[in-house]
Amino acid sequence: MLQRLSVPLVLLASLAVCVGLSMGGVLDGYMQTVLMFVGINVILATSLNLINGNMGEFACGHAGFMAVGAYVSSLLTVLFLTDSKFGPALLPSGAALWFFPLSLVVGGAAAAVTGLLVALPSFRTRGDYLAIITIAASYIIKSSIENIDTIGGARGFMGMSRVVAAMNSTIDLPWMIIWTFAGAVFCVWIIQRYVSSTYGKGVMAICQDEVAAEIMSVNTNRIKLVTFMLSSGLAGLAGGLMAHVLGYVNPGNFTILKSTEIMVMVYMGGMGSISGAVMAAFLITFLMEGLRFIIPMLDTLLHAVWLLPDGYELTQVWKWVIIPLLLIMLMMFRPEGIMGARELADLFPRLRQYYKFK
Repeated sequence: MLQRLSVPLVLLASLAVCVGLSMGGVLDGYMQTVLMFVGINVILATSLNLINGNMGEFACGHAGFMAVGAYVSSLLTVLFLTDSKFGPALLPSGAALWFFPLSLVVGGAAAAVTGLLVALPSFRTRGDYLAIITIAASYIIKSSIENIDTIGGARGFMGMSRVVAAMNSTIDLPWMIIWTFAGAVFCVWIIQRYVSSTYGKGVMAICQDEVAAEIMSVNTNRIKLVTFMLSSGLAGLAGGLMAHVLGYVNPGNFTILKSTEIMVMVYMGGMGSISGAVMAAFLITFLMEGLRFIIPMLDTLLHAVWLLPDGYELTQVWKWVIIPLLLIMLMMFRPEGIMGARELADLFPRLRQYYKFK
């Protein structure tokens, strides 16, 4: 019994430490935001890994599903919990604690329905063709949002920070850290359960050989449908969390660059490895934040040794040169990624008594 409860107890202890450090002032607002983005990226990396890794497809439009979840959940919370241009709040501020997770579920469901619309054309496509479909779907979503003036259009949508403030004022806790942590744990748990189920075995069969899977009576269309909906729904959940962490969303947050960032995490961690996706989410998040400070220091150093001409300045755009360069080096020297298709329990067999992946 103690072994079965060890992982939940460790997770609860980790959450308690994060909450305690946040309330004690040890973690400032910036550090809390970084930790929340780690959780959001864990959701994004593991959910995309379900399609690109476990199922062997090549989807490139995860940012579009994020946008659907972000806008739907944000509209619901702003409409029901705050006085806005839509009118007075429909619920008291004290209802934010139970209504916020409900809005995340609705946003995830809306993203899952959008994933259903993308999954239908995927029945007859694979590889590069599926990538084109998902990129096109992402651009359609982004362009549609930009042209809906009710939700701010290209200017963006705001007001979610008041919802977070309402939760914090009801019970004085860092609620966004709690919800982000819970979302990341739920995502990893549900994906692990899914890949270990009968449907998960069908996903693996599609990855190996879709034609052979159909011959062996695997309903590949249904499995693709469910997998796409699960992956896109979890991306919508991450989008809703991100919108409320930032307090503001803009169509520019959900470009092809965001989808590329998620794919970098998937391929760096290892195709089909949940543990690898989680590790890569941590590494990429901390690396991107670290480059915010490293690039100005590097700029000063290069100017000091006259390697950069006067008037030229290294900007934060350079992090999108450094990170892909690291990915290229990884693909050259370790193309399978950090973990390959393995999990932590494959490397450390004694961990199997505490948790089981695959």
